[in-house]
Amino acid sequence: MKALVLESYNNLTYKDVENPIINDNEVLVKVKAVGICGSDVHGMDGSTGRRVPPIIMGHEASGIIHEVGNNITAWKPGDRVTFDSTIYNEDDWFTKKGMYNLSDNRMVLGVSCNEFKRGGAFAEYVVIPQHILYKIPENVSFSQAAMTEPAAVALHALNISDLDKNATILVVGSGMVGMFVIQLLKIKGVKTIIAVDTETDRLEKAKQSGADHIFKPDDKELPNLINQITGNRGVDLVFEVVGLSETINKSISLLRKGGALTIIGNLSKTIELPLQAVVTRQLKIQGSCTINGEYEEVLEYISNGKLNVERILSAEAPLEEGASWFDRLYKKEKGLMKVILKP
Repeated sequence: MKALVLESYNNLTYKDVENPIINDNEVLVKVKAVGICGSDVHGMDGSTGRRVPPIIMGHEASGIIHEVGNNITAWKPGDRVTFDSTIYNEDDWFTKKGMYNLSDNRMVLGVSCNEFKRGGAFAEYVVIPQHILYKIPENVSFSQAAMTEPAAVALHALNISDLDKNATILVVGSGMVGMFVIQLLKIKGVKTIIAVDTETDRLEKAKQSGADHIFKPDDKELPNLINQITGNRGVDLVFEVVGLSETINKSISLLRKGGALTIIGNLSKTIELPLQAVVTRQLKIQGSCTINGEYEEVLEYISNGKLNVERILSAEAPLEEGASWFDRLYKKEKGLMKVILKP
């Protein structure tokens, strides 16, 4: 089969590779659409340590089942499917406690690191365990379904946070996941949503997605503007979707006393934290890890038109052109957000 292979750092090659072989509890999916994730772009140069070459990346995808393993009865060739990015053990302690995203020895599609290596979906075919498969509604396209994964990441962050419709909620970072956070907050009925981002075009899209107020983080009046909106208290809840010391500290500074911060972004392995501010203002800080069962809800929102995943879609292109699109994303070409590749 053909695949886009990260053969060495910053070196993506479209080439022939061995066809994958499925086990009894797996299916072979013919990939119809696969999204380029920011983690793939950042991992391509080795900076994250999560894409050690050689590796076929890609974990946001959809397709058609081509072949099923011997033990599979619930799925058949021809079924339209998408799938979770996390491959977890069903008998794990965390899985049984309803936290499969934290299961021991879990793997992520298209990731290669010290702990594991699992080939991904930048290829004509990908092997998927049956227990992470989801049926695509008939009125949802393959490209839309390929964006279920990042939307589910956003929804998981909402699900583990204490949402109040009357709260003032700040979203720091209006990239792909941040945009889904905003849309999902609006779907959940939150009345006041503030978006902060460095890029004007992203802020405009955030506004279209449901943000009531949009600001740039370097605006000297930002604290005063936030106070005007919140009655001089600060925001109730922040979703941080970047993962840098600067943006996390900015988030903390804009929280009210007793407020909460949910961190989705993780660009940095470590950050500096204003500990005294966290303690003396009794702030709650938590991380949000991937997805934990949010796929079906997201697919329903896409199917019924509540969630517009195509708002973030910048381009669709053949898989063979993948290297050039990675390069454009890596160079942060203005206006590019989500690129879908099609084998």
